[in-house]
Amino acid sequence: MNKVTFRLTSLFAGILFGLGMIISGMADPAKVVGFLDVAGQWDPSLAFVMGGALLVFMPAYVFVIKPRTRPVVAGEFCLAKKDKIDKRLVSGAVVFGLGWGLAGICPGPAMSSLALGNMGVWLFFASMMVGLGGTNLLICMKNSRESQTQAA
Repeated sequence: MNKVTFRLTSLFAGILFGLGMIISGMADPAKVVGFLDVAGQWDPSLAFVMGGALLVFMPAYVFVIKPRTRPVVAGEFCLAKKDKIDKRLVSGAVVFGLGWGLAGICPGPAMSSLALGNMGVWLFFASMMVGLGGTNLLICMKNSRESQTQAA
């Protein structure tokens, strides 16, 4: 597959995902917080959204995705190199979960919500970009120190 086909497929999948997030209500932070508030005014509607998504995905996975030996629009599958749970994975998951719980939105639905013009989502997105940039900078600095230590 060429790069244009790969990018168009990615664009289509992203648009489809974003529309699904908006239509289902998962792009609304108040709806997500209501779902996460199991001790208060719990809103179970997003569980039905997730269940419906699984009803569509599971047969597609079993009959279309799982039998494949290579991806449709890429040369090879991109799989994680690490297979162990470490401190970095757990701490990242905790920070992600805290951010999701506090803001009521995670990065995927946030991208979809940008089109809705919600100022809070734009602030979340800007903060997320600053956090990603800062994390990338810290990782680059750490890797640089480690390579200098190994060279010495």
